[in-house]
Amino acid sequence: MAVDGEYDYLIKLLALGDSGVGKTTFLYRYTDAKFNRKFTTTVGIDFREKRVNYKGIGADGTSEKNFKVHLQLWDTAGQERFRSLTTAFFRDAMGFLLMFDLTNQQSFLNVRNWMSQLQANAYCDNPDVVLVGTKVDLEDTRDVQAKQARELADRYGIPYFEASAATGVEVDAAVSALLDLVMKRMEQSSERLSPDANGSAAASHEADEPPVRRRCAC
Repeated sequence: MAVDGEYDYLIKLLALGDSGVGKTTFLYRYTDAKFNRKFTTTVGIDFREKRVNYKGIGADGTSEKNFKVHLQLWDTAGQERFRSLTTAFFRDAMGFLLMFDLTNQQSFLNVRNWMSQLQANAYCDNPDVVLVGTKVDLEDTRDVQAKQARELADRYGIPYFEASAATGVEVDAAVSALLDLVMKRMEQSSERLSPDANGSAAASHEADEPPVRRRCAC
């Protein structure tokens, strides 16, 4: 079951959104539990890594089991000139953190454009996405109301979190919610490919490669 003897799953998650919304500081807060104000604009693609334990369902379908998960968190450039490069990584990602800046209305309006690009370029037409409003600590300059964001998230049928890399609020919760969606999708895929009465082969637990692009029923 283990990919390399040290972890059970390799999960690739991708952060996307306009330039300046705080993707890099968000991921740094998640992986290092620190806030770094000195980050510069990401050029192209960068990534961070973290090992986590995930409590899931065992092979018998009923018992709980702790899985060791190695997360690769890809950080994409938000500028238009890098768009063709960043979209090339969409198909390799298994889940997406779609971010906008709560102090920047335009970054929120652009969420629709990012969703359109995801639906066109991700591993399937209905990928696992969590919407994240960043910089919630900057309440005095807030430009996007929670009701607006929740309504948009509901329209797409995705979870919504308001987070702050500066304080750490809801950062772990947002990533954990996305990981949960990805793992549940994988469990459902394994169930569909589990051995039948004739002993046909089961699906591998390795997650190095994303599913073939398809129209997702889940």
